[in-house]
Amino acid sequence: MSKTFADHVIKFNENLSYTGNLPEGFNVLNPYLENPETLMVMQTFYHKYYNDSSRRKFIIGINPGRHGAGVTGVPFTDTKRLESVCGIKMESAHTHEISSVFIYDMIENYGGADLFYKDIYINSPFPLAIVRKTKNGWLNANYYADKKLFEAVKDFMIESLKKHISLNLDVSEVFILGKKNAGFISKLNKEAKLFDKMTVLEHPRYIQQYKSKEKQIYIDKYIIALQK
Repeated sequence: MSKTFADHVIKFNENLSYTGNLPEGFNVLNPYLENPETLMVMQTFYHKYYNDSSRRKFIIGINPGRHGAGVTGVPFTDTKRLESVCGIKMESAHTHEISSVFIYDMIENYGGADLFYKDIYINSPFPLAIVRKTKNGWLNANYYADKKLFEAVKDFMIESLKKHISLNLDVSEVFILGKKNAGFISKLNKEAKLFDKMTVLEHPRYIQQYKSKEKQIYIDKYIIALQK
């Protein structure tokens, strides 16, 4: 029996490991090793929405946050949306992540989770959570937060993106979340020639924090871009 899209994503996630060097003060968290329930929840999610072999469009985030995919194993999905929208309850953690709020409001406008995930796959060039040591403890960090960090993880990101593409993703146009992110993905694309066209969309966190009054405009922008 041939493997489904879900089987391939689950295998990718189960085998995730970053063994490269990192600059001092940074660390990588693997949610699938930190919490056994994360692995189960992730498997349930992909079997529910990706149990086919359809080609999908690719949305590229930055790297998982500690309160979203860093807990649930599902990009831009906190435990609240995982349960209320996807019907998958997580017992060991309860999280609220503002990017998840925007993404699931957009998904509702798109036509719901079944339709959205049938058409779209979301992940990140660096698919594990990155944290940075501060005087207030360990906090989320983006892969481009430090020049040395980007250089350290660059090759790993290119390999990860190639593995995502091999899942059966449409590379004629990809959708990048965040302008700064797009600048760095553009560098990777120039080197590895992964995508034909890159369309940049504002990052959900930016919209929720700074443009919440115009949220519907951004939701419409996402849907127009994704459905054309």
